Amino acid sequence: MKTLLASLLVAAAMTTVNAGDKSIYDIPLKDIDKKPTSLKAHKGKALLIVNVASECGLTPQYEQLEGLHRKFKDKGFAVLGFPCNQFGGQEPGSNAEIKAFCSSNYSVTFPMFDKIDVKGKNQHALYKELSGAKAKFSGDVGWNFAKFLVGKDGKVVARFDPGQEPASSEVVAAIEKAIAAK
Repeated sequence: MKTLLASLLVAAAMTTVNAGDKSIYDIPLKDIDKKPTSLKAHKGKALLIVNVASECGLTPQYEQLEGLHRKFKDKGFAVLGFPCNQFGGQEPGSNAEIKAFCSSNYSVTFPMFDKIDVKGKNQHALYKELSGAKAKFSGDVGWNFAKFLVGKDGKVVARFDPGQEPASSEVVAAIEKAIAAK
């Protein structure tokens, strides 16, 4: 009986360790050109992950997002854009059309990814980590341009509503704190 209990405890500990090894960096993604990727290239950086849309009243936030990306990219920070068409059909275009729109209208240089679902039955695994039941800031994404600030350790440290301007003092202060964290 003691041997069985000891074996179960060891197995449980190993499962916990293996589960703890998983992070947002391990989640399979596709970039805007549909090439397989992940967030591993951004490991050790503070990240602002944003679900974006080209035909939304909040679309002008691209300008501020690009400004943040340019201002802090050399300090260990990146903005990451994830197009989503779940809110009012405001991102109907193909990835190529989205990429062209972002480039020509907002000179976007930050990484953009494949169009995904951020909520519902087809919710992408990344957004399950960011906003799922076990997440620090759980709850469905309510609209385009919701922002998740991820620390250098891969953990979400703040969540900002869609209407929160990316260049607001609150968001900038949170980014600066995330960049400065060891």
